[in-house]
Amino acid sequence: MEYVFLAEQRRFSSEKLQKVPVFDSDKMLLDQYCLEPGQAQRVHSHSEQDKVYLVLEGQAVFSIGGDEELLAPGMAVIARAGVPHGVRNDSANRVVLLVVMAPRPA
Repeated sequence: MEYVFLAEQRRFSSEKLQKVPVFDSDKMLLDQYCLEPGQAQRVHSHSEQDKVYLVLEGQAVFSIGGDEELLAPGMAVIARAGVPHGVRNDSANRVVLLVVMAPRPA
């Protein structure tokens, strides 16, 4: 059995958002994104992959297909393949996201 303790894996940097690998297979990726206040993932898209963001800690603003929404812990959002998406931390607190991407990019 493979398992991890997510809180122990988290890392933050004042330089940029941290993508912390959790699990990786030939079918999907699972990462934690750790954002300090003011950090962001620029809006971008993946032509073949869906991406799901689940907020574990803090509040973040998600841009999905041109719409923006503030999400809090326990909330999730999906960016389907080809849809522009990004996230930013406009708050004064750290943000931790669990991010699943499938199928795994080549």
